Amino acid sequence: SFACGRRFQTLMPLPVPPAKRLCCRPGYSTTCRQGQRAGGTVCGGSGSGQGGSSKTQSPESLLDIAARKVAEKWPFQRVEERFERIPEPVQRRIVYWSFPRSEREICMYSSFNTGGEESATSGENVDETRLPFRRGIALLESGCVDNVLQVGFHLSGTVTEPATTSEPEMVCSVAISFDRCKITSVTCGCGNKDIFYCAHVVALSLYRVRRPEQVKLHLPISETLFQMNRDQLQKFVQYLITVHHTEVLPTAQKLADEILSQNSEINQVHGAPDPTAGASVDDENCWHLDEEQVQEQVKLFLSQGGYHGSGKQLNLLFSKVREMLKMRDSNGARMLTLITEQFMADPRLALWRQQGTTMTDKYRQLWDELGALWMCIVLNPHCKPEQKAAWLRQLKKWNSVDVCPLEDGNHGNELPNLTNALPQGAHDSGTRPHRTVFTRAIEACDLHWQDSHLQHIINDDLYTNYCYHDNTENSLFDSRGWLLWHEHVPTACARVDALRSHGYPREALRLAIAIVNTLRRQQQKQLELFRNHKKDLLHKGVTSITNLEGWVGHPLDPIGTLFSTLMETGRGDEDSSQASTMSSSKHSELHLFPSTRRFLEEGESYLALAVETALMGLGQQRIMPDGLYAQEKVCRNEEHLIAKLQEVDLDDTLVKIFRKQAVFLLEGGPYSGLGELIYRESVPMHTFAKYLFTCLLPHDAELAYKIALRAMRLPVLESTAPSGDMSRPHHIVSVVPNRYPRWFTLSHIESQQCELASTMLTAAKGDARSLETVLESIQKNIHSSSHIFKLAQDAFKIATLMDSLPDITLLKVSLELGLQVMRMTLSTLNWRRREMVRWLVTCATEVGVYALDSIMQSWFTLFTPTEATSIVATTVMSNSTIVRLHLDCHQQENLASSARTLALQCAMKDPQNCALSALTLCEKDHIAFETAYQIVLDAATTGMSYTQLFTIARYMEHRGYPMRAYKLATLAMAHLNLSYNQDTHPAINDVLWACALSHSLGKNELAAIIPLVVKSVKCATVLSDILRRCTLTTPGMVALHSRRNSGKLMSLDKAPLRQLLDATIGAYINTTHSRLTHISPRHYSEFIEFLSKARETFLMAHDGHIQFTQFIDNLKQIYKGKKKLMMLVRERFG
Repeated sequence: SFACGRRFQTLMPLPVPPAKRLCCRPGYSTTCRQGQRAGGTVCGGSGSGQGGSSKTQSPESLLDIAARKVAEKWPFQRVEERFERIPEPVQRRIVYWSFPRSEREICMYSSFNTGGEESATSGENVDETRLPFRRGIALLESGCVDNVLQVGFHLSGTVTEPATTSEPEMVCSVAISFDRCKITSVTCGCGNKDIFYCAHVVALSLYRVRRPEQVKLHLPISETLFQMNRDQLQKFVQYLITVHHTEVLPTAQKLADEILSQNSEINQVHGAPDPTAGASVDDENCWHLDEEQVQEQVKLFLSQGGYHGSGKQLNLLFSKVREMLKMRDSNGARMLTLITEQFMADPRLALWRQQGTTMTDKYRQLWDELGALWMCIVLNPHCKPEQKAAWLRQLKKWNSVDVCPLEDGNHGNELPNLTNALPQGAHDSGTRPHRTVFTRAIEACDLHWQDSHLQHIINDDLYTNYCYHDNTENSLFDSRGWLLWHEHVPTACARVDALRSHGYPREALRLAIAIVNTLRRQQQKQLELFRNHKKDLLHKGVTSITNLEGWVGHPLDPIGTLFSTLMETGRGDEDSSQASTMSSSKHSELHLFPSTRRFLEEGESYLALAVETALMGLGQQRIMPDGLYAQEKVCRNEEHLIAKLQEVDLDDTLVKIFRKQAVFLLEGGPYSGLGELIYRESVPMHTFAKYLFTCLLPHDAELAYKIALRAMRLPVLESTAPSGDMSRPHHIVSVVPNRYPRWFTLSHIESQQCELASTMLTAAKGDARSLETVLESIQKNIHSSSHIFKLAQDAFKIATLMDSLPDITLLKVSLELGLQVMRMTLSTLNWRRREMVRWLVTCATEVGVYALDSIMQSWFTLFTPTEATSIVATTVMSNSTIVRLHLDCHQQENLASSARTLALQCAMKDPQNCALSALTLCEKDHIAFETAYQIVLDAATTGMSYTQLFTIARYMEHRGYPMRAYKLATLAMAHLNLSYNQDTHPAINDVLWACALSHSLGKNELAAIIPLVVKSVKCATVLSDILRRCTLTTPGMVALHSRRNSGKLMSLDKAPLRQLLDATIGAYINTTHSRLTHISPRHYSEFIEFLSKARETFLMAHDGHIQFTQFIDNLKQIYKGKKKLMMLVRERFG
């Protein structure tokens, strides 16, 4: 017929590339298919849109049943080819049932998350009413959809967008093509540019889903044309051209010319295209996805570099891919391909590679998710071989690009050659496997699902063998006849994730239970094996790592997958029962997957199994991986899994599981991260042990402490390696930077170790024996002074809580830790040292007077002399300390005596920094004070600077010892040297003070100090200042008030002032010549002022006028080349 030739649709290409074909629709059985379409069974001839909403209970007609099945599965071309003539009623029902009947897919393609989950999952307060799906429903319910017409497989209509305060009313023309219950293309007059359908497309689609009986339904237009005769066809064409002549007239004329030309291409083809006639056999059947918009959006998000919420948007796109996979929608793989291409084209990859910098952590996690999604896609249990082959080619192509990110970090740049710690060539980059984020997906392409045992596990409810004897390593069943699945654990768990991702939750659960049963059996066998060889291993004092690839922090996250699978099942009925918390109660699981419950222990629940699985994974001994990113991932995954566990309420069943796993951890040898001996490079267990300790403490305190104390060790920081992998002991400080691989997360690990210790200290309050054990563990295992200090502070806070009496045992622990910190940091630079010293004194004060006395007696092992005098002894002697301790006079004197002894010892050891503090502390004891003064005198000639001596001299004057002050000032002057240009030197005030002091004591003292001043000070302005002060008053007047000296000023013509005057004049002459050597014109005026001051000094001598005139004449002669300057000199001085 004419219609049969219409499939050559050259004028209407589908938006889907022909290579993509839906492959994942069929399930394992007819009962396990996820996402059965709403209305798939009841939508009767009445045209009811929603399943079960039919007004009558009469059975469906055979015609509707058949038409619905055909509409779902067959392209309409095949129907036409199969049957010579299709009655019009049959065609109408096929066309009717070909439109999607489920709103779920429409929602999926018009919002980031199905239904109303968007705001919950995106982490933002998204206004749900603004989502296209919600807005579409609002438009539909407010009667904005009109002129709805279905012609064959084409739906059209208008949607009116109501006017707003800023926008006028807008009428959008919407057109939708569909095929086999999928929307295959959409157009809308609103010009929407987005990955998702606009609200207008949603409104029209839902109108057809919810109100099918109100939609005018016509057969494909070609069928209508086929019924017309020649006159009717001509009239039809002419009317069509008349109505739309401006748009179609050029096209109509062009087509007419081609049809009238016998040799034209259009005449070589039988029939004509019909956009309303449904799909051809070759067309791929998938939902409309705007590929260009997917690419543009991903490119935009990547260009924003994680800002403006772009990372969150990309994560939502990944969630959309998972949602599509769960619906078994082939667009999932298609969309992921588009996303991956944009990721690979990100220009930052080449830039980072070139610069040797690492990508950001969030961006790195996006790449991880990309790799994990490809793993899920290639492990689709029902994909066709040709599909898998195409994916493999694509993955290998991406994998071969040199900027493709590596699985464990960025191009190996995280291991710089800084230390030369390796044997040459031991670990060069050429020998390390080149594993990219796609490597595991490429390897997974070799996996298949044809194994009969695997098929039985995931499909057969009755597949058990109760007569089986569990006596081999790789048994298919355990001793109870329960299923086991022996495969590399991460790979097996990747299968579970793939089953969940592709919408097979029951099968995923069955396989997960088999894997967990295998792990439990393996754990038991390992325990038995270790117990048999325990003596030999412990005698040798060595251990080996049993699993180089840990399960927690693994790129495939096997434990996380098992935990999520079991927890989701465990939560199965929680929502309906409105349970506010999770527990291991099994009432909610009974009806979910009853057949799988046969493989659980009596009274066991899926939730309990999930918890046990997490504990097994977290407790596994595993080696620390290479690279910063891989190490951070270990910490992040561990903390994430523990956070999930903390949401579970412990009941008796779970406590038994905790006890059982705790015992295994302690006795599991090399298989456990808490075994008696662990490999030096093992991932530490601090975070996990802290969680176990907290959980077990109320139920079994002894076991809790055993776990926590065992976990405290950190062998990588020990000076010798227990595994014998290093030939000689290393100093603790040098081990870590010089080892391979470097532990980039060491500071985080140490802080977790500190947290574990703090948790134990808190719990042990009031328990002296436990506190002693915890203290020993801290002192043995923690090597960081800052962390020990934090623990000391924590213990102090806990011991001195306001609402209870101080816990003296815990206070002593705090003090002991504080003392350890003092010893550790005594000879090293630490910016918190002063804070630490002050805190220790506070702590010792709380402990009691004997503790203060003790730290002062042994000060030299704890403090520097400066700290001991300026902080420790000073604080001890303060009134606040005496009041705090309620000391009597005798106790005060004893404490003061210890402080004075300490001060004198410190002054002997470091007189420069401690002498003044020692004098201050010894003020009230004459003998001690004299001793301190003698120490200062002894050290003055060799070990002390003029600044220190002047300071002590001023202190002595202040205390009422002017002669001692004078003595120290003369000693200070001997160390001082002021050159001619140091007229702002900080010691000038001290020199002036010393001269003033000498002048006040009398002529003899002044006569003694002036030669020292002349010798030490060469600065003319300073000397003239001293000279002027000495001539203003009589020596001795200030201090002695003696009448014998009253009124008689010292003569400048006699010693000692004559010596000072000559030195001052000489200093001016020398300074003048020095300044003239390099003088510039801008300093001329300043120089003239300097000469004026010099003249004032010259004139103090009886022949000063003559000396100054000669001096000026000499300058004119020597510097006659400086004409301008000499002219200024003449103008001022003649």
